[in-house]
Amino acid sequence: MQYDVLVVGGGIVGLATAHQLLALRPGLRVAVVEKETTLARHQTGHNSGVIHSGIYYKPGSLKARNCLRGYQLLLEFCAQHGVAHEVTGKIIVATSAAELPQLHNVYERGLANGLAGVRKIGPAEMKEIEPHVNGLEAIWVPQTGIVDYVGMAQKMAELLTAAGGTLHLGQAVTDIKLQPNGATVVTSQQTFTTRLVVNCAGLYSDKIAALNRPQLPYRIIPFRGEYYEIKPERQHLVKNLIYPVPDPNFPFLGVHYTRMIHGGVEAGPNAVFAFRREGYRRSDFQFREFWEAVTWPGFQKVAAKYWRTGLGEYYRSFSKAAFTRALQKLIPDIQETDLRPGGAGVRAQACERNGGLVDDFLILEDQFVINVGNAPSPAATSSLSIGLSVAEMALTKV
Repeated sequence: MQYDVLVVGGGIVGLATAHQLLALRPGLRVAVVEKETTLARHQTGHNSGVIHSGIYYKPGSLKARNCLRGYQLLLEFCAQHGVAHEVTGKIIVATSAAELPQLHNVYERGLANGLAGVRKIGPAEMKEIEPHVNGLEAIWVPQTGIVDYVGMAQKMAELLTAAGGTLHLGQAVTDIKLQPNGATVVTSQQTFTTRLVVNCAGLYSDKIAALNRPQLPYRIIPFRGEYYEIKPERQHLVKNLIYPVPDPNFPFLGVHYTRMIHGGVEAGPNAVFAFRREGYRRSDFQFREFWEAVTWPGFQKVAAKYWRTGLGEYYRSFSKAAFTRALQKLIPDIQETDLRPGGAGVRAQACERNGGLVDDFLILEDQFVINVGNAPSPAATSSLSIGLSVAEMALTKV
């Protein structure tokens, strides 16, 4: 089977890329190959459903640029195609004096990234927005919202097939062989020829990239984020979204409260090293994937740097009481009995050999392959923008 562009990965970034390719060049022969029998099964399907504003990201970075553009594209897409979404706003709360300098840094980034209406607020206004919150000072971020990312991915798939694109589900890519005019892609079921491969394989994006870049300088390290759900009778404690001030020394946002688009309120997540790439439960373990991660020099350096924080995250994973205490910093009224186990997701975080966790999106461009190498949060919010950028790269090659 012959294509102009073959996209590996049926998550929201892969589908957005294929969708944007056909929007830019109708009639292009585009296919998406996905190892699962359903789309949006992993990072997209386990996403908390937040539409990110772009306030956290370094001005000018790929994350900042794509989140800001992707935000607008997402709102337009959802409005046009009837995907459930709502712009709710959120507050980022400092609960101690020690957090105030970092709160100010986040605020300055929001201004630098051009977020209109972002402002600092005091305890009185915080209580107006979130009556049960506790804090010294906060940032009001009006752009933040909630959305059904799986619904969005499914709509992209519908538009893709209606435009002549093809979906191949239940086919894991096992090899990519470069040819003089493109590539041969071998899956568990068949072989494709294509002028260009676009790798959007998420948790396995490094494995796919290594098929044509054997000396890949990074590896995907999986981090599981675990959530609790607030029982219905206590959901009144949270109106919309409440976030802590992020720890500048740890690449995750900390436990927070999120109202979900289809009802309910989530509390979390923590961030613990997962013992397999699709390890959604504490008991999930795959020796080869575990060994590949812990023997990677970069991960060893990350573990040495963050071991104390990491132990705290694991403690919260096994101790509901400890998880509750972390949540009580934001809402003192929340009690352990208010929480019941929720879902979990796994974040695909690229880690460099020298020990750096890749902080930005990473796209590697070769003659016949484009690898989306690092696309953690806010990739879902940014998906249509990332897809547009990759599509524009791809169209210079086909």
